[in-house]
Order: sequence, then C-alpha cells, then structure tokens
Amino acid sequence: MNNTALAFLMCFLAGVSTVIGSIISLFAKRTSKGFLSFALSFSAGVMIYASLTEIMNKSVNSFNESFTQKQSFLYSCLCFLSGMLIIFLIEKLLPENKNKLNKTGVYTAVAMGIHNFPEGLATFVSALKSPALAIPITVAIAIHNIPEGIAVSVPIYFSTGNRKKAFFISFLSGIAEPAGALIGYLLLRKRLNETVFGILFGLVAGIMTFISLTELIPSSVEDKSNDKSVSGIISGMAVMALSLYLFK
Repeated sequence: MNNTALAFLMCFLAGVSTVIGSIISLFAKRTSKGFLSFALSFSAGVMIYASLTEIMNKSVNSFNESFTQKQSFLYSCLCFLSGMLIIFLIEKLLPENKNKLNKTGVYTAVAMGIHNFPEGLATFVSALKSPALAIPITVAIAIHNIPEGIAVSVPIYFSTGNRKKAFFISFLSGIAEPAGALIGYLLLRKRLNETVFGILFGLVAGIMTFISLTELIPSSVEDKSNDKSVSGIISGMAVMALSLYLFK
C-alpha cells in the first residue's frame, strides 16, 4: 500500500470512530432521563474542554506562522467570538424548532464536521510525510472522536427515537475527516495556509462552546438531575484530557 492510500485509510478510520460513540449511546433506553442528563453534560464537557484547550491552541499556533504571538492570540480570540456570534445569529434567523434536543444534535454534528474537516487534512499530510509518526496520531484522534459521536447521536436519538437517523448523522460528522483529506488533496492543497486553519479552528471553538453553554448544559438539567449534570461535565473533560494526553 502506497503512502497516499495509507494516509486516506488512517483518516477514514479516525473519522468513523465517531460511530463507536454513537453505538454506545444508542444502547441506552430513551426513557432513562438520568442517562440523558449525564450524556448531554458529558458531551458539553468534551466540547468545552476540547474547544478551550486543543482547538484554540491549534488556532493560535496556526496564526503564529504569519503573525506575532500577541497578534495570533488576538486573532484567535476574535475568531472564537465570531463563531459564537455566527451560531447565535443562525439561531435567531432560523424558524423556531420546538424539538430542542434534535436541533442541538444537528448543530453539534455541523460543528464537529467543520472541526473534523481541517483535522482530517492535517492527519493526511502527517501520514504522507511519515506513516509511522501518523499511527499514534490517528489512534489518539480516533479515541477522542468516540465521545464526539456520543455528543452528536444522544440528542438526536432521544428527541426522535430514530436510531438510524442518529447513527447516520453521527457518521456524517465523522466522515468529514477523510472528506477533508480528499478535498484538500484534490483541490485545496495549494490554497490552504496556516492563517485559514487559524480562522477555521477559532470559529469552530466558538461554535462548540456556544452550543455547549446554551443547548447541551441547559438540556441536561431540565429534569433537575444536577448531580448527573456536574459529574457528566467533569467526566467529559477528563476523557477528553486523557485523549489529548495520548495525542502528545
């Protein structure tokens, strides 16, 4: 197998690992409010921790290639706030969706997909340069994509009862990883630069944080299971921290 095919295979395996998280969540009973509360807050913990540590760090580091440290931090923060503003405006402009959980799941899937797109391209480039180096990177990304699959599928499954829909949307968010690699390889490899990556990562961090604070956490405490919500947030952050530790 040549390096290009191996690189695509690594991106695909890392991306579709979201399906593992989706499968885990789909075994739960829809009537289990305790599980729903824990799962939603767990997802929030995953997204907030990833956004404020991994993704914002990637944004700053990308800007660092073209700007000073202070400028990079400023531009990353502006992109972060812009991402929050964008999703806020989208919520205001779209028709009111009575099914709040379903909307949360779809928004999460979109945010995850945008995040996975440049991540897939970065993984692909690493694998092209050094397949041996890319193997631990791929494993680490796959591990932290599992809770992302839970974050996408739980709200959709609990709101619709449709396992196939929850599974499919979770799969689509993960498949953005190899899609990013493919599109980048075919069309964008000469146009993408670190500044574009900095903008994308900053926007995604803001979007994911906004969704967590305004959708996931409020939904997790609707049944007054505050203990489960708190433990879910802490557990989500701990799992994401572990996966990022393995990534180093």
